[in-house]
Amino acid sequence: MPPGMAFALLTSVPPVFGLYTSFFPVLIYTLLGTGRHLSTGTFAVLSLMTGSAVERLVPEPLSGNLSGIEREQLDAQRVGAAAAVAFGSGALMLGMFALQLGVLATFLSEPVVKALTSGAALHVLVSQLPSLLGVPLPRQIGCFALFKTLAAVLTALPSSSPAELTISALSLALLVPVKELNVRFRDRLPTPIPGEIAMVLLASVLCFTSSLDTRYNVQIVGLLPGGFPQPLLPSLAELPRILADSLPMALVTFAVSASLASIYADKYSYTIDSNQELLAHGVSNLVSSLFSCFPNSATLATTSLLVDAGGNTQLAGLFSCMVVLSVLLWLGPLFYYLPKAVLACINISSMRQMFFQMRELPQLWRISRVDFAVWTVTWVAVVTLSVDLGLAVGVVFSMMTVVCRTQRVQCLALGLAEGTELYRPLRESHKLLQVPGLCILSYPAPLYFGTRGQFRRVLEWHLGLGEGSKEAPKTGGPPDAAAEPVRVVVLDCGGVTFADAAGAREVVQLASRCQDAGIHLLLAQCNASVLGTLTQAGLLDRVTPEQLFVSVQDAAAHALERLELSGPKTCTVWV
Repeated sequence: MPPGMAFALLTSVPPVFGLYTSFFPVLIYTLLGTGRHLSTGTFAVLSLMTGSAVERLVPEPLSGNLSGIEREQLDAQRVGAAAAVAFGSGALMLGMFALQLGVLATFLSEPVVKALTSGAALHVLVSQLPSLLGVPLPRQIGCFALFKTLAAVLTALPSSSPAELTISALSLALLVPVKELNVRFRDRLPTPIPGEIAMVLLASVLCFTSSLDTRYNVQIVGLLPGGFPQPLLPSLAELPRILADSLPMALVTFAVSASLASIYADKYSYTIDSNQELLAHGVSNLVSSLFSCFPNSATLATTSLLVDAGGNTQLAGLFSCMVVLSVLLWLGPLFYYLPKAVLACINISSMRQMFFQMRELPQLWRISRVDFAVWTVTWVAVVTLSVDLGLAVGVVFSMMTVVCRTQRVQCLALGLAEGTELYRPLRESHKLLQVPGLCILSYPAPLYFGTRGQFRRVLEWHLGLGEGSKEAPKTGGPPDAAAEPVRVVVLDCGGVTFADAAGAREVVQLASRCQDAGIHLLLAQCNASVLGTLTQAGLLDRVTPEQLFVSVQDAAAHALERLELSGPKTCTVWV
């Protein structure tokens, strides 16, 4: 609730509209969402993006000196622009739901998700510094906005308000220890210590009794109108102008919400439905825009608060709705003297869990250097550029690492483990049997346009075909494994998860070259999809159905019969 009022100021609308955005979206998501621990409403980064669009669409007059009526008219226009952005964002997400694009969430790997939320938390922290220090600063937008804001804050630091700086320091001195106590003694405390509520009450009473707003020019929340706004359809004439802003906001909304939902779903062992999440957030933004709400999503701060308070189901959202409802109907006047610096401190203290995700980096480094690189690149991009661009960089870099890994796989030469019917990679540490004239190869990677060249070179080297046999790529067999000419080759396709047209044509060309070289090609363990692609590419014009086998063992037995050998007694032994 208090963060909602603070984030409304980032959106360039009056604080009460932050309360509306903390009520309607929460209610709708509670009914439609699948994230049990997710709390929706105002989100600082989304509010910053909305505020930039609002100020561009409805700029403040250059004179700056507005009368009370002119200020109300300007606020009304900005509220309408923010609601139009929410309407467009919700409509886009519903379109994504209709196209079942929730599968896009699968491209958000865990390092990308955690780096995104940690980087976004830093954006939240920096965005609260002007309110925390009492320095009115213009909003910085675009790439490097975080550093621009820091530079502006440092420049304006000498003119900061000592009173608001004192309030901020005292607020953090209370909120941070209380937050730690709630986390460390969660099992012993019957209910979490309401540090935020206590801080809000103390600060409001102190400001009222000491007249800090008039004596020291402390920024306060001011009057909160009671009740709800009348339902109003946003101006559809504005939609073409705000579409360019609605699209990145829809993507950021889905990315942040899906990533947060995934984090807590993994932590508490349940699953989420990505398409249902698209529906929930799309309806939430679309319907709430009719009540003058600005774009909303899952929120880092309130989700952390919800988890720390022990909330485990969507019913916790209904409880928060009741609290906001009571403020809108009866308790609004009590927040008149609440300093905005306290709201900034509440937001900062609520980010602790997102910041503490960085403690997992040493373990991630030990487990996977590639995932560590993905985490680092995503975090740096989010912090340096912006949340939406950082997300795009993280997803693209993550996918590039997957592609690069398919380029570095080893084609394994297999041999028969002595005393068994199992075929294992030829390694120096295993005692394996290899039949002269028989080559069994396993290619454990997708076969597509990016790997067809490597596939051709490896097979040429193993089979002694063409120029590729002069080079020695990394394989799983001994250097002299292909000393005797190959007469039968078994290609284990169990690791080939898919093949595209280019990869399928490469296999057909391999079959043709093997046929010309007098090598009998056998294929084993092709899944239905790969086999269908190979068939469409004309494989059956080069091989017969009798050359396709379900298992490597069956293919090897057929190869031994063709070589007229009686088992492994005449096999070469590699130790």
